[in-house]
Amino acid sequence: MQRVMIIGQPGSGKSTLARLMGECTGLPVVHIDQIHWKDGWIERTKAEKAALCHEVHTRESWIFEGGHSATWPERLARADTIIWLDISLLRRYLRVTWRTLRYHGRARPDLPAGCPERFSLEFYSWIWGTRNSARAKIQVLLATASPEKRVVVLRSLRDTNAFLKSLEREAATEGRQPS
Repeated sequence: MQRVMIIGQPGSGKSTLARLMGECTGLPVVHIDQIHWKDGWIERTKAEKAALCHEVHTRESWIFEGGHSATWPERLARADTIIWLDISLLRRYLRVTWRTLRYHGRARPDLPAGCPERFSLEFYSWIWGTRNSARAKIQVLLATASPEKRVVVLRSLRDTNAFLKSLEREAATEGRQPS
């Protein structure tokens, strides 16, 4: 496992999983929100995002979590492992609410420093409005993954914890110490 693509809808736990996997594997972690946003919640242009994503894709190793589906085909082509966090809408809403309360007024670790967490009814609306279309887009993407790719679908916290335990066992077997 050298290049891991983590996808899922908002609040599914992508950033947390990427961070924990990075600690376990020693692979560098990239968060799409750090590419998507500049300080002050200013969105980068599509061209800027595409160029920054391409730069990451060409690296030898990474754990790249998040959206920007325009670059998914290139990321999928380079990834050896694809992880889909297919988490229920209710759990995702609860997680988004929790992280908003936890980080309110300051930036989360997966965001640029100048992007303080804030409550946004528009964001909750967007999560609701894309709940089916985003899931369908991920299903189509996974259907195009070549057979030699390792595809992991995690649907619950239990699944995610079991997956992380398996990585820890792999690391121990290979003699690697988690970071």
